[in-house]
Amino acid sequence: MVEAVLRDTGLPAERLELEITESVLIVSVETVAATLKSLAEIGVSIALDDFGTGFSSLSYLTTFPFNKIKIDKSFVDELVTGSEVTPIIRMIIGLGRSLNATITAEGIETSNQHALLRAAGCHQGQGYFYGKPSPEIPDLGDRTADIFA
Repeated sequence: MVEAVLRDTGLPAERLELEITESVLIVSVETVAATLKSLAEIGVSIALDDFGTGFSSLSYLTTFPFNKIKIDKSFVDELVTGSEVTPIIRMIIGLGRSLNATITAEGIETSNQHALLRAAGCHQGQGYFYGKPSPEIPDLGDRTADIFA
């Protein structure tokens, strides 16, 4: 289905990132692994979403072709009271880096969280600190052509 959508829309596979939660992985490991491998082979990026909150297994990181690991907001929330990155976040960042995966922290809401995660080596961040979700696609004027090109 993904290949058909890419073909029909003309979107290059390298521009598509699919987020997979851990609950999907336990349904049928062999089938999911084969599907994700096929998608990775055509250039689709695969992100492991909400890492550490479900039935986490480190074997997922070697069984499935993840390009990105997303640190769940629940871990980022712990940074509000502390002045350093928690050991769990440090471990996830270190693990992801050793696997050459991009690390994205979800739910960043303060400049302190941003600064701590950046200093710890986190590659990307998402959250209200950067902007709130919009119910509609904003009109970007002349920049629209650049974004969808």
